[in-house]
Amino acid sequence: MEFFIKISQFLLSLSLLIVLHELGHFIPAKLFKTRVEKFYLFFDIKFSLLKKKVGETVYGIGWLPLGGYVKIAGMIDESMDKEQMQKDPQPWEFRSKPSWQRLIIMLGGVTVNFILAFIIYILILFVWGNSYVKNDDIKYGYAISKNLEKYGFQQGDKIISVDGNTLEDLHLKLHSGLNKYFMLRDVNNVIVEHPDHTKSSIQLGSDIGMELFESGGFPAFVPRVPVKIDSVVAGTPAAFAGFQSGDKLISINGESVFEHNLPNLVNSYNNVPLQFVIDRDGMSEIISAVPEKAFNNNSKLKDSSYQLGISYSAFDVEYFKLHKKNYNFRESFTGGLKKGYYEINDYLAQFKYIFSKKGASQLGGFGTIYSLFPAKWNWQAFWYLTAFLSIMLGVLNLLPIPALDGGHVVFLLYEMVSGRKPSDKFMEYAQTIGFFILIALVLFANGNDIFKAIFN
Repeated sequence: MEFFIKISQFLLSLSLLIVLHELGHFIPAKLFKTRVEKFYLFFDIKFSLLKKKVGETVYGIGWLPLGGYVKIAGMIDESMDKEQMQKDPQPWEFRSKPSWQRLIIMLGGVTVNFILAFIIYILILFVWGNSYVKNDDIKYGYAISKNLEKYGFQQGDKIISVDGNTLEDLHLKLHSGLNKYFMLRDVNNVIVEHPDHTKSSIQLGSDIGMELFESGGFPAFVPRVPVKIDSVVAGTPAAFAGFQSGDKLISINGESVFEHNLPNLVNSYNNVPLQFVIDRDGMSEIISAVPEKAFNNNSKLKDSSYQLGISYSAFDVEYFKLHKKNYNFRESFTGGLKKGYYEINDYLAQFKYIFSKKGASQLGGFGTIYSLFPAKWNWQAFWYLTAFLSIMLGVLNLLPIPALDGGHVVFLLYEMVSGRKPSDKFMEYAQTIGFFILIALVLFANGNDIFKAIFN
């Protein structure tokens, strides 16, 4: 059932974005009296699932869900219709239109993508509002990436401000969030409150995001979650040591225990029994336990290399508190525009990671996009993801690859500036090269998905 819910959301979102993107080309083409021969959702290689001709246009659904297209008469595109291009230009063809009209037609798809994202963000804020946190909302502070400790951060720190912006600002004014801000913005100064309630001003370099990314230091900040034992598996080290359901784990060998570090602390076992301090019914007790080597993964055991034989969860459900801000329509309009602006800016900022060796290895395809959708139908999450994917589709289509809208735009701008139109033969070669580049990127990204699915 989970698969069908996720795949339904994925296909609905993808279909919506493809149809609206292609409408962005279709509408200006029709306004400029350019003939559109096909309008397809998905690709119809060899055959179509559905098709119907209305007027001069065939509308259809293909069987290969890798995108969609509109076939505009007199244009060298993915259809590679060379026979048509060998005939004399006709008034209704793309190639017969002024360059400024052709430019508008080519930019129509990405324009719709960006407008759609802004509209979705406006409506999300109007319908669901926005959630945010304050400094005191992180009750036990943050688990800090080890990479940040050398700058002066301490485990359990609370973040007062980042470059003058509070946590509330990051969620409401910048529509970002702490980890996203560190990864995608230039961070210089962070004011923190340490566990002993002293405050420090920490200076960072603008390349801190890349440093954390290359070293595997993301997420850099995770709210610390105190844990209690939910159940103890019979015949395991935890059972022999005397752990009981409901025990709150306080420390292991003197180090405070939280959800993020419990597996690592258990795996620090080195032939010396681990000393656990627990809270049982309000009384502090010390229990010694010797973890066993785990030779296989057991769904009941959260430890990987060594196992105790426990399952656990948060004993304080208010370790992390969210507030909600509701928006009237005027506020949602301005807030949605800001949200869209920062999301586009942040997506562009991600390219510095994509073009690194590690970033290229993490590039994902359709499997990665599918995995983003929740296992239970959630309209708010669906629209957030659809808005993000709309931005992604718009930005990627602007890349100067001949098979994409951005490639056509580059050649049109060249024509408008130089006054010389690239030859049809040159455009055919460019389109072919661009198509192979695009296919290589698609295969690489989806190959990464397959590799991770098999080996992770």
